[in-house]
Amino acid sequence: MKPLVILAGPIHADGIKQLESEARVIVSSEETEAGMIKTAQEASGILFRAKPLCTRSLMAACKELKVVGRHGVGLDTIDLPAATELGIPVVHAPGSNSNSVAEHAIMLMLALAKQAVVVDRRTRLADWGKSRWQGLLEMNGRTLGVIGVGNVGRRVAKTAAALGMRVIAYDKYVPADELRNRGVEPMPDLASVLRQADVVTCHTPHTDETHHMINADTIALMKQGVIFINTSRGKVQDEDALRVALETGKIRAAGIDVFEEEPVSSDSRLLQLDNVIVSPHIAGVTEETTRGTAMQVTAEMLRVLRGEKPHVLGNPDLWPRLGHLK
Repeated sequence: MKPLVILAGPIHADGIKQLESEARVIVSSEETEAGMIKTAQEASGILFRAKPLCTRSLMAACKELKVVGRHGVGLDTIDLPAATELGIPVVHAPGSNSNSVAEHAIMLMLALAKQAVVVDRRTRLADWGKSRWQGLLEMNGRTLGVIGVGNVGRRVAKTAAALGMRVIAYDKYVPADELRNRGVEPMPDLASVLRQADVVTCHTPHTDETHHMINADTIALMKQGVIFINTSRGKVQDEDALRVALETGKIRAAGIDVFEEEPVSSDSRLLQLDNVIVSPHIAGVTEETTRGTAMQVTAEMLRVLRGEKPHVLGNPDLWPRLGHLK
């Protein structure tokens, strides 16, 4: 009998079709842990989306579980240490949405520089007072500071360079020579980036090390009137500190796709500011990435279920223990 794979929410039809070539597939609407455990009692694989979280207790309760998939890039919703301890490979789709996120970051930067949302609103009111628009900016000749130069950061850097920007960056885990190969001017530390950049854009995962990396102290290092972009993870930023900086003008404008708590509350003071453009964590959501993510992660799940080595393993420390895989 084909193995059973549970999808914690719908995915692109092509991804389902790919899974169905070798597995029985059930699309679940359960968003609670208890509901998913009941649904996945006999499942060999579970593909997680936003909810429920992939916890130790959930994985331990699903006795037939052989692989966990994450429909996306980040693994912060999955208890990786627990999966490793339980002997369950975790696969995901790194790089599948990199172009989309990079384009979204550039879009936010340009929209803020040109005050696109406010201009649109006033134009619809027949407000053609050009004297109002003395603060519109060009990016050519300005300095972009990229924090994190992985799949997304390097694409942002390439586009920004094409706009005529100087691109500086800091990434603790990428050697300086490799950073140069990725099209950026390496900086020795975060402070060096923040002090020089006219625009700061974040492209890091959320870890203990990056939690509230953008805070009152680091904002104080930034240039007066800097533009700030975050399309990475919401908890990289301290939203109270960010709001204060936006209200005082220390930060000229911000483009935020991710929030500390999601969905963000409609009464958040950040959402009341005209110098902020927001989106609901959709930087990586396009027609192309929806299909690409589904195809990549389902292919990885099938490799594990066939007893083969996945191309991408979220918990590589587990690999030496997986003697049943080829």
